[in-house]
Amino acid sequence: MCLPLKTLKREDAETLTLEWILHVKHYKLTLNRKLCVGCEICSLACPKEAIKLVKQLKTVDGKAQRARVDIALEKCNFCGICDILCPYGAIKVTLNGEHVLNVVEKESFPTLVRDIQVDTTRCPVDCVECEKTCPLNLIHVSWQTPDGKVLEDISSLSDKMREGLKVNVSVDKELCPCCRICEFKCPEGLIRVRKAFYGVIRIHPEKCPEGCRDCLDVCPITGTLYLSEADKKVHVNELFCVYCGACKVVCPVSEALELRRTKIMHTPVRSGAWNKAFERLASPLEITKELKAKGSLKALDSVERRFVRRVT
Repeated sequence: MCLPLKTLKREDAETLTLEWILHVKHYKLTLNRKLCVGCEICSLACPKEAIKLVKQLKTVDGKAQRARVDIALEKCNFCGICDILCPYGAIKVTLNGEHVLNVVEKESFPTLVRDIQVDTTRCPVDCVECEKTCPLNLIHVSWQTPDGKVLEDISSLSDKMREGLKVNVSVDKELCPCCRICEFKCPEGLIRVRKAFYGVIRIHPEKCPEGCRDCLDVCPITGTLYLSEADKKVHVNELFCVYCGACKVVCPVSEALELRRTKIMHTPVRSGAWNKAFERLASPLEITKELKAKGSLKALDSVERRFVRRVT
């Protein structure tokens, strides 16, 4: 006998929610539209093709708007792949209220590596540059007194009172796309960030419509795209690009903007599900490289195992 399944889809300006409600299991997917930038990662990665990007009309003053994500309830199986790969942490999948992802639990899919290191032991007490420059407001600087009291503001403290304060720098890693702006803006060089996504982005000015700034309008990382005074065209500062594809989605001329993902930092995994997702996210050349690397590791592992057996 089949257990009754109740399905729900609710949407408002800030949230899209999908639910499967069974007798003992309650699956829930929540898309936070405040965090979503309308990039293409989730739609490409979804194995069920349940996620679509809907282009939006420009604002009254002619600015492009980020694409709107829609998820088909009848196609979604709450696997959590979109949750895992969203660079901005905009999607959360839960089971019975807990953030449990079956594909991770079963070791059939990796998790993103967001490697962000801050040496707070050397941070100047009066520096909050990383907090000020984070384009997504994900960094918070606070201070701790020798007796353990946490201070949120030290502007009124004298130099004498600031002595002995310990600097705390907290980064919301679940939402951080690892753009590296904080690393480059830190005046002391105390921050190290390794990107989660690597790739190549190029804007071909000869194909870019004159006066078009759609990609610049939607890019969530300040300083990645900029308008050149020389030719009045949009150019790229690739140091800060996270290769999410929000710009590519809104570009009116497909050949004008080229974006390829070449590498994704993830936890170790040997999985057909991951290989298929990577195929949809990256270029064929990079897929071949990763599969060859995995094949080499597998061969090395096999040799090591045979060696161990011989020795023992």
